[in-house]
Amino acid sequence: MYSIELKASAVREIEQLPLKARQQVVERIGRLADEPRPRGCEKLAGGDRYRVRQGDYRIVYSVEDARLIVWVVKVGHRRDVYRGL
Repeated sequence: MYSIELKASAVREIEQLPLKARQQVVERIGRLADEPRPRGCEKLAGGDRYRVRQGDYRIVYSVEDARLIVWVVKVGHRRDVYRGL
């Protein structure tokens, strides 16, 4: 089982989500501990990052297989989550 680490900026982004969306995103992040590359995840171009969908929101993360860590780096609405990556 992988451990989940969140960047401070990702924590702030999650806290700004509407309550229902926040609950769904947190649950989805928790499931990444069991399966860091679930069906439907997509590897992003230009690096070793992945993304999963949760409704209109996207969770961008990287996986350290050697240390069994999932690093959540960004959470946001699909229209602007990829800006600045």
